[in-house]
Amino acid sequence: MINLILSSAFFIGGMIIIYWLHNQYHLDIVVKPTPPPPNPPLISVCVPARNEERNIRICVEGILKQDYPNFEVIVLDDRSTDLTPEILRQLAAQNDRLRPINGSDLPEGWAGKPHALYQASASARGEWLCFVDADTFLSPAALSSCYAKALETSADMFTIMTFQIMDSFWEKTVLPLVMTALSTGFSPRKVNDPGTRDAIANGQFILVRREVYDAIGGHESVKDSIVEDKAISERVKWNGYRLIVAEGAGVAGTRMYTSFPEMWEGWTKNIYLGLSDRLSLKALGVFGAFLAWVAALFLPIWPFLGLNWLLNGGVWMAAAVVLESFLLWAYLIYIRAKVAVNMKISPWYALTTSLGAGVFGAMMVTSAWKVISGQGVTWRGRIYH
Repeated sequence: MINLILSSAFFIGGMIIIYWLHNQYHLDIVVKPTPPPPNPPLISVCVPARNEERNIRICVEGILKQDYPNFEVIVLDDRSTDLTPEILRQLAAQNDRLRPINGSDLPEGWAGKPHALYQASASARGEWLCFVDADTFLSPAALSSCYAKALETSADMFTIMTFQIMDSFWEKTVLPLVMTALSTGFSPRKVNDPGTRDAIANGQFILVRREVYDAIGGHESVKDSIVEDKAISERVKWNGYRLIVAEGAGVAGTRMYTSFPEMWEGWTKNIYLGLSDRLSLKALGVFGAFLAWVAALFLPIWPFLGLNWLLNGGVWMAAAVVLESFLLWAYLIYIRAKVAVNMKISPWYALTTSLGAGVFGAMMVTSAWKVISGQGVTWRGRIYH
């Protein structure tokens, strides 16, 4: 009887948790392609680039094709050692909107990306600043559409969740689970509610009024933050300005990582540091790691435990355990298949949920240990403690 009680408790709890985890991501504001506005202000698009030879040409060419009529592009080459500077020189020779800038050495007390964006913004002339990551690719209507939606929502800082481009097995296995976890920790509805302190921004695309950026101290105010997008969004919202996060998959896409080592390095940097400044988020992170490993280790063996009991005389109670395990699995696979379809990957990747959850749990624990133990995290060849 105790086995049946435990199984039933796990079944009910599992159903509730799965439902809750997958009903937190409410992006009510959606950016749709919009025609260019008349008499628009100058927007300065600032791109940090450190060893981005794989992405920088496609990224910059996409920005230069914007139908928004009044913009400039500033790319800060952050001491790249690959072909990034040469590619930028070639592109600048073809289009005078582009201004490549050679970045200075990283000063003491600064993280790399805030310093790169600080330098880029110092050269910007626009009334609005648009920060775009080098692995993000804009559709021609992106600037026009995001600017229009920012005005419509009275945003001082406007950020979008871009479409996540995934090609490799590990991207399709792990990234959908990471995105689900992030939506649980940072509810878009709470972020968009000026009455809460919840704040998050997606550094892949941020549009901010220049006067607001200057008023909060720009990237210099978050100079030591590795997760600078979250830090600067907090500066904006906590100083009384309007922060908006929107769905922007229709106007921009991002290819974050292309291999397992890249993904491991990137997310072990982001996950823990993104949660580390609030006790409630730390607790949520620990809970998330626990759930991930439950999904990775216990869920796969639960049906077999029930079947073994049934084959050894468990009768109706063992049959109930088997039924509960299969019902929970069916619900989980159904929900994850829907997530996969929404992210434009095969629904069959729902079957890799346990594997992806195990990797995600390992990334959570590893990133926490690196920070707590003082080892720090490595990013773009630099170590941060």
